[in-house]
Formats: sequence, structure tokens, C-alpha cells
Amino acid sequence: MKRTSFNGWPCSIARTVDILGDGWTLLVLREVFYGESRFDGFIDSLGIARNTLTDRLRRLETAGLLTRSAYQSDPVRHEYLLTDKGRDFFGVLAAINAWGDRWQTGEEGIPVVMHHTACGHDTQARVVCSSCEEPLRHEDMSVRTGRGYPERLLDDPAVRARFGAEANGS
Repeated sequence: MKRTSFNGWPCSIARTVDILGDGWTLLVLREVFYGESRFDGFIDSLGIARNTLTDRLRRLETAGLLTRSAYQSDPVRHEYLLTDKGRDFFGVLAAINAWGDRWQTGEEGIPVVMHHTACGHDTQARVVCSSCEEPLRHEDMSVRTGRGYPERLLDDPAVRARFGAEANGS
């Protein structure tokens, strides 16, 4: 069965899901942020099947989040390193981690604590408005189409109902 691609959808969430695909991809990225970079290390830490790991690493490399670099020549072995695009994904994982700490933690407490070495404090990610720095909450948000939304879809009644009459606001 062929996987549905969301790459062409006019939605940044859908396009990102197209790269991430499933939980294994997020866990591979988590391991890279924790310092793992080698194939066998991913196998050991995640217990993931080799073919699944190969697919996820290839997907992350194709998407430009990881780059493969040889660290041994005979036999050739590679490590997987974050690109700028990959490093920029850390905030997303930190936000997922903060949500999980709030809603998925049992009585035993938070399983992994993030420590901000720059200021010396334990921390959790917060998603805030880039203008006023107030926390983003669903009830305080509205959405509209942006310049990148396909012009051909703007007359669709369902699109107008979802985003309102204002089209391509910038």
C-alpha cells in the first residue's frame, strides 16, 4: 500500500507530517539531539528494525534535516549529523516534550529534564507569540490564508468557511 503524500497540500503542518511520517522519525531525531549519530547506536537505543531505520534516515536526509558523513572507510560506515534545518527542528521536539511532561507523565514524574546550559536552569519549552511574547493558546488564535495558498482554491466555499472571507492576507 502506497503512503499518501501531503507534500503538495497548502498547509505547513501537512507538509511537515509528510516528512515525519510516523513516530519512529521523531524518535530518530530525538536520539540525534541526545547525541547519537551512528546506525548501530540508533538500533541499540531504539530497538528499531534495520529496514525501518534505513527508511527513516533516508527520509530525513532527503528532507534536508540530516546529512550523512563517512567516519570509517573499510568498511564504509556513516554517521548522521544535523543540518541547520535539522537543528531548527529542536524547538518542535522541545514543545512536544513539554506537552508530554504535562499530559503524559505518571506519578513517577518527568522522565527527562531539559537543562538550559546558557542560564543554568532546568526548563520546558513554551510556544509564544513572536510579537508580544504571550503564550499561544488556541482560543486566542484565528487563521487566514497566506500568500502561498493556491489562488485556485480561494473561491471554494469550504475554504471560505474555514478561513473566512479575507483571502491571502499578509
